[in-house]
Amino acid sequence: MAKVLHIDSSARAGGSEQQRHGSHTRRLSARFMARWRAVRPGDEVLYRDVGQHPPAPVTGQWIHAAFTKPSAREPWMKETLAESDALVDELLAADLIVAGVPMYNFNVPAQFKAYIDNIVRVGRTFGFDRSRAGEPYWPLLAEARKKLVILTSRGDYGYGRGDRLEHMNHVEPSIRTAFGYMGITDVESVAIEYDEFGDERLKGSIATAERQVDALVDRLLWEWSTREAVPGGAEHALAVAR
Repeated sequence: MAKVLHIDSSARAGGSEQQRHGSHTRRLSARFMARWRAVRPGDEVLYRDVGQHPPAPVTGQWIHAAFTKPSAREPWMKETLAESDALVDELLAADLIVAGVPMYNFNVPAQFKAYIDNIVRVGRTFGFDRSRAGEPYWPLLAEARKKLVILTSRGDYGYGRGDRLEHMNHVEPSIRTAFGYMGITDVESVAIEYDEFGDERLKGSIATAERQVDALVDRLLWEWSTREAVPGGAEHALAVAR
C-alpha cells in the first residue's frame, strides 16, 4: 500500500473543469488522484489544501524554537512548532507527493512558500553540523525513495525548458531546490499554459496536460506495482529486464 500526500495551493477554490474561472492546478491534481484511486483504492491518501488553509508564516519565535535542540525546548516552543511538526510528519509518511502549484508572478503562491518554510526543518528533513568538514548540511530524506509530482499552470506561455520565458519560471526550479535539499530528487511535472489568453491555445494546452497526467499516472502505477511485487523495487526489476 502506498501513502499519497495530495496538496493543492491555488487561491481559487474550485477546478477549471467545474468553474469558468476555476483552478487549472486543482483540475490536474484531481484528475491525477481520481485515476490513481481507480486502480489503487486501498492506498492511504491525505489531502492538504494550503491554498484555502495556508500554514502560518515563519516568525522569529519559530526560528528560535526550530533551532533549539528538542530536549531543550520550552512548552511555548513546542506549541509554536506544532503545525510545522504535523506537516513534516505528513511528508515523512508519504511515498508519493502530488502538488498542485500555480505560477503567481513567476513563482509559487505565498501559501505554498509558507508550506515549504514549515517542512524544511533542521534535524527533521535536513541535517546541519557546523563541525563537519566541507559541507555542514545534508538531506535526511535521501534514502526514503519519495516521488514528487508538480502540477502547475501559467498565464503566459513558453516557460518550459529551452523556451522563451524559461529564465522567468521560478516555480518548478524553486520547488525542486527545496525538496532536493531535503533529499527528494525524483520529480515529475506537467503544466498548463495560455491561461490569460483563454482561447483555443488554452483549450489545447489543457487537453495536452490532461493526456500527460494520464500517461504519468499509468507509468507511476506500473512502477509502484513493480516495486511492490519485486524484491528490491522497480529499479531491480528494470535491471533484470535489461
